Amino acid sequence: MIIAAVEGYPDAEVVRKILAGVGFLEPRILMKRGKGDLDKFLAGLKLSAVSSAPRCLVVRDLDNDAACPIELKNRLVPHPAPNLQFRIAVKEIESWLLGDREKFAAFLAIPLARLPQCPDSLPDPKQFVTQLASRSRNRGVREDLLPRPGSGASVGPGYAGRIGSFARDLWRPDAAAEQSPSLKRWIERLNDWRREA
Repeated sequence: MIIAAVEGYPDAEVVRKILAGVGFLEPRILMKRGKGDLDKFLAGLKLSAVSSAPRCLVVRDLDNDAACPIELKNRLVPHPAPNLQFRIAVKEIESWLLGDREKFAAFLAIPLARLPQCPDSLPDPKQFVTQLASRSRNRGVREDLLPRPGSGASVGPGYAGRIGSFARDLWRPDAAAEQSPSLKRWIERLNDWRREA
């Protein structure tokens, strides 16, 4: 069994899909309320990883919290237990979703040419998704993903639900890994982890 801790709902669907693809079925997913809550949770999770049999996994966005994933990992989990894997999406989980260019373009109802070839290089993948959504031919996509004027929010009220549904129902991790080196590395590591079981 795997216990996976993530920032929120879309991340949970991404992690569930990736784990299923490498043969880890029915993980226990712990959804936190953002990266701050997840970071506080890490100390307890490390103890769980040290003292119990289940493998533990944490997936967190890099955002702009460090210059690179290794720096952030060393700060948050300087001495991980052998059965704890800490994975960082560069820069946000949306970059992994954007890697499946064909499915994401169809999902947003936009031309494929608007999707980036290297989503890991985007400075703010979530903002990029909302910019793409603003050009969508689908009114529901625009209403769900775009923030309401004057709300101060960075995304729309239906953002998490719609992005999570995309990850669950349409997204292809193997196709996305061809465009996202950080996702490809993680899938390779998970395959190694599975063989070590």
